[in-house]
Amino acid sequence: MNYRNQLIWQRAVQLAINCYKFTRLFSKSELYGLTSQIRRSSVSVASNIAEGCGRRSKPEYIQFLHIALGSLRELDTQLIIAEEVDLAEKNLFTTLLNKVEEIQSILVASLNKLKA
Repeated sequence: MNYRNQLIWQRAVQLAINCYKFTRLFSKSELYGLTSQIRRSSVSVASNIAEGCGRRSKPEYIQFLHIALGSLRELDTQLIIAEEVDLAEKNLFTTLLNKVEEIQSILVASLNKLKA
């Protein structure tokens, strides 16, 4: 299975790219705080999907999708905190938070299908 052909991986990569671009708007004082956390958790989502595809068994793949889902929920939390402490205009968070929800739905649906 080629992870690059998977819709969920493609969406996760685009989310990470968008997070990198978005966090450029944050104050330089946040470079080692939420900027770093948001970037790392967003990259972790796509990375764990890719790593899971490279595993030998379905249970291992499911495990890595769960890890990706955990990273996605971390990202959601970090974006909410960044929004609440006014690191950027509130309306700019909407697009990213919607993408997080979309990817979460796809991941949960994929997990449910794999477990069935």
